[in-house]
Order: sequence, then C-alpha cells, then structure tokens
Amino acid sequence: MEHLHLILSVSAGLGLSAAAGFRVFVPLLVVSIASRMGLPLSAEFAWLASTPALVALSVATVCEIGAYYVPFIDNALDAIASPLAVVAGTILTAAVLTNADPLFKWSLAIIAGGGMAGLVQAKTVVTRGISSATTAGFANPIVSTVELGGAVTAAAVSVLMPLVALLMVFAILFWLLRGKGSRSATQNAPLEGTVA
Repeated sequence: MEHLHLILSVSAGLGLSAAAGFRVFVPLLVVSIASRMGLPLSAEFAWLASTPALVALSVATVCEIGAYYVPFIDNALDAIASPLAVVAGTILTAAVLTNADPLFKWSLAIIAGGGMAGLVQAKTVVTRGISSATTAGFANPIVSTVELGGAVTAAAVSVLMPLVALLMVFAILFWLLRGKGSRSATQNAPLEGTVA
C-alpha cells in the first residue's frame, strides 16, 4: 500500500510539473483548491491550503492568463516564466510527495519535477516564437489557448487521477522528443542533388 501511495504521489507530482510548464500559476491554484478539499500535502507546503494563498494564486492566475493573450507581451513573459516554471514544478512535486524520505523527495522534485516543467516550458517558448515570427503574433492567442487547456487538463487529471497523469506525462515526453527527433533527422539528411 505504501508503494502504491508513492507511485500515485510521483505521478501526480510529474503531471502537475508538466502543467507548470504550460502555465506557472494554474497548477499551483489547482493544488491550493484541491488541498482545501482534502488533497494531502507535505507539512512544509500546508500554506498552499490557506486563504491568502488561494486569493494570491487566483489573482496571479488571472493576470498570467490575460497577459498571454497579448501578442509580444507573451514573448516577453516567457523570459520570466521559464525559470518560474522550473521552480513551480519543483514545489508542486515536493508538495504532493507526502511521507517520502526528504533526500528522495527533493532529488525527485528538483530533477524530475523541475526538469519536466522546464522541458514543457522550453517547447512552448519555441512554439510561440515560431508563431510570432510566421504570423506576426496573430496566431499567438490560439497557442495561448492550447497551452491554457494543457495546463488545466494536466493539473486536474494529476489531482483527480494520478495514474492517468503518469500516462499523460509519457505522452507529453513523446510529444517533446518527437519534435526533436524529426528536426534532427531533417538537419542530418543530405541535400537533394548532392553527391554522397
């Protein structure tokens, strides 16, 4: 039973970290709400269930969502959001890893949680940059809507169905690595008409 609890906690943490890569404050707000409804948190993160935290995270979430709908402001916001996403991913993973050895908890939170958030955030930065360059920012609100949907879905699934969140994390990793593989294959392919 203890191993199952650990697997569920790790799954939830990684899913929440992926959500933080899409939007920093959305998963923090989801965890704040869920903790008030009974989601267990590590003792050092009990503050997430407090009313001031809920209010502050609600305001921050609304501001973040709104800012990402303003073309070119969204690109500037990425410079701030990138390191914050890593921090949020680390916090979220550590927060839901209850009753875990501190060394294990913080190692996993920093490496896997922060790493997952950073990878997802990097992909969104590249996607938004391409959108800004190719559409002069007109398609950026579409990109922002997809990212917001990803953040809400990943956070909600992570809290409600942690094992499904683990499958979602693998799907996100496939999405991240698939783009890398196809790009490197294209770059390594010989130019048409050149002699091998």
